[in-house]
Parts: sequence; structure tokens; C-alpha cells
Amino acid sequence: MTALPAGVLREALVDVGAIAANVRHLRRLTDSEVIAVVKADGYGHGAVRAAAAALEGGATRLGVAEVGEALALRRGGISAPIVAWLLAPGASFVEAAGAGVELGISTMDQLNRAAAAATADRPVGVHLKFETGLGRNGIPPEDWRMVAAEAARLERIGKIRVVGLFSHLSNASPDDDRAALALFHEAIGVAASVGVAPRLRHIAATHAAIDLPEARLGCVRLGIGIYGLSPFADRSSADLGLRPAMTVRAAVAAVRRVPAGHGVSYGYDHRTARETTLALVPVGYADGVPRQASGLGPVRIGSGRFTVAGRVAMDQFVVDVGDHPVAVGDEVVLFGDPTLGAPAADEWADAAGTINYEIVTRIGPRVPRRQVSA
Repeated sequence: MTALPAGVLREALVDVGAIAANVRHLRRLTDSEVIAVVKADGYGHGAVRAAAAALEGGATRLGVAEVGEALALRRGGISAPIVAWLLAPGASFVEAAGAGVELGISTMDQLNRAAAAATADRPVGVHLKFETGLGRNGIPPEDWRMVAAEAARLERIGKIRVVGLFSHLSNASPDDDRAALALFHEAIGVAASVGVAPRLRHIAATHAAIDLPEARLGCVRLGIGIYGLSPFADRSSADLGLRPAMTVRAAVAAVRRVPAGHGVSYGYDHRTARETTLALVPVGYADGVPRQASGLGPVRIGSGRFTVAGRVAMDQFVVDVGDHPVAVGDEVVLFGDPTLGAPAADEWADAAGTINYEIVTRIGPRVPRRQVSA
């Protein structure tokens, strides 16, 4: 790892080569078409760069939560098929339809608004989402037949084009996921009985795509895995053959030698046990470093591993490095690829009582992203 550029306090390196390699690996593993999920600014990695890398790795389609995210991808030059599935109440879909954005439909009202956005020569692409137990959006079982039948009618008259059928799994347990999968197959059957039988069916995200082969259905929606992180508590990225794509690092901003009993950061939750060196790291909860990891979050400075001393503040935190040599400008790695000696995002997640998804996604806009390809 090279030193930070002069004048840079903090940055996130995004390895687009890792994203492409992760997609290639998961495609081979699942033998399935890949919808790469790049919502939430590509889980914090940058949506356009993540989308381009995923497509290079063999993904054929992209998934986002909101229409606005899909339109931003179009503005960024991404022409691949995109589906957006969290739709604003009452919104017009005319702009989405004009940009060729496919819509994840969970209600009859959404279906009708999708049809209203069609033109004489341009039906609107939709994926019908069926509720199979997660309790979020999705067409409820009592409405499956009615909505699917209307979709079939609208497709016959050229208003919509049913591209796919989909749902989400809970990952609560294999039995729960198999029960949801059985319901999804029932929904597929209901749709087919009224003339809706598209090629694409997708219910498996990274967790099920790896661990529940029967849920692959020829198409998987991959989110966390393409960024090189594991969705499992008992298996690391390396165990899954994945490379973490994001490395967050900062430059030591100040160094101070202090006596025993010296307080550190707000509240003096940490007091030095002996004469020691304190290193100031210019990144804080405004940048996405979880305050809940105060006193626990790991970092690497040179050859040493340390933890946050005291509270994470808005813009900075302190590391008690003892007698380890440290100087202003030295690189501090918060997380990255543990096979290269960096702390893992999972370690920060454990320290904060959360999941690795949140750790990477919450890295804020004040942390510049710099694209690399290893």
C-alpha cells in the first residue's frame, strides 16, 4: 500500500478489479445469470464504478432500490438493464420508462402507473415481486392471481413487458428460506396459469446464492458478495474466495507523547496506563466510523495493530500506540483486505454491534473514493 497523497487526510480505495473478479467467481460458483446490486451508491463503493466493474465481470443486469439511483446510472453512461424495486407512492414512471429502467412491481397501483408510462412503441419493463414471508413489499398471496392476470392483459395490449418474477429471502434459517422458496414457486405457478411466464426468476441474494443452490433458479441477485464481503458469521471473505474491494485509510494528523494517567478524547473514557504515544486519526463518525466502536475499533499503523482509544468523535479518533514508532503522515488502515494484513470490515462490525454491510455503506461523502485495480 502506498502512502496517502500529499494533503489528503483520508480516502477510500475502491478496487474495481476485485469487484469484477468477485462477480466472475460467483458466476462460476452459481452457474447463474447475475443481477449485480449497486444500490446505496454501490454499497458505498460508487454506483457507476461498481456497475461498470460488475458488468466487466460478467453481470448482465443491475439492481437498485430507487428509480433515482437507476437514472443516475444512466447519466453515468451505464446502458445495461436496470431494475428498481422500492417505488415512491404516487410517483410518475415516465422518466424511468424513457430511460429503459425496469420496475419492481408490488401493487396493482404500481402496475397501473407503469402501464400509464408506456408509449405506443415502448412498453414498460416490469418484474412482479411476490411477498413470500419477509413482511416488506411484494404482492400479497391473496392478490397474486389478480395482479398477474392484469399484468398478462397489459402485456397483450403492449403496455408492459414482464421481464421477471422475484422475491426476497430472510436468511433466518435454511428451513425458513426453503419455505419462502416454496411459496415463490407457488406464485410462479399462479402467474403461469394466467399467462405470465418470463424467463427471469430471482429470489437468491449472496447468502442463498452460495448456500442454497435450489434457490438460484438460473438468476441470482448479488450485493454484498460482489464487494468481497461475506454474508456469513462463520465464513470470511477468503473462505468464500472473495476479495474485499474497499480499503479505508487515513494519514496520522498529529502525534503526542503523554504521561501515565493522561485523558484521551471526550469523557476521558480512556486514560493512559503509562507514558505512551497518542496518534490522531482524522476520520470520525461524520465520515461513517461508528461511534459504537469507541474503544474497540481496530486499525493498522505500519506493522502494528491497535484499537481506538476512547471515544470516536465527529471528525477524528485517537490511537494509543505505546512505544510503537509513528509520525505525522503515516498511513492508518481502518479496514481492507485481511489477507494483506488490514483489519477486516467485519471486525469493525463486531466492534459496533452491526454487520459488514453497514460498515462499508455508511462511509460518507467526505471520504474521497479513489479507484484502483489490483
